[in-house]
Amino acid sequence: MPAFLANVSAWWLLAVAGVLEIVWSISMKASAGFSKPLATGITLVAAWASFWLLGLSLKSLPVGTAYAVWTGIGAVGAAALGMLLFNEPATLARIGCIALIVVGILGLKLLH
Repeated sequence: MPAFLANVSAWWLLAVAGVLEIVWSISMKASAGFSKPLATGITLVAAWASFWLLGLSLKSLPVGTAYAVWTGIGAVGAAALGMLLFNEPATLARIGCIALIVVGILGLKLLH
C-alpha cells in the first residue's frame, strides 16, 4: 500500500478509535459502577476495540499526535454527550474549553 494511502487509512482508524472511546466512556457512566451487565459489556468491548484501532493507527502515525487526537476526540465527545445525556453543566467556559480541544485536534491533524 502506498504511504499516502496508509496514512489516510491510519487517520480513519484513529477517528473510529476516538468514537469508540466516546462509546466506552459514556457506557461506563451508564453502567453505574459496573453494576449493569449490558452497559458493562458495551464498555469492555468498545474499550478493547478502541485500543486495538489506536494500536493499528500507530503503525503509520506518530504516537504523540495519535494519542493526543484519540484522547481529544474522546474528551470532546464524552463532555458533549455528558451535557446532553446526563445533564452535566454546559457553561460558556466549559464549551469554550471544549472548543480549544477541537482546535488542538485540528492543528495536530493539519500539521502532521
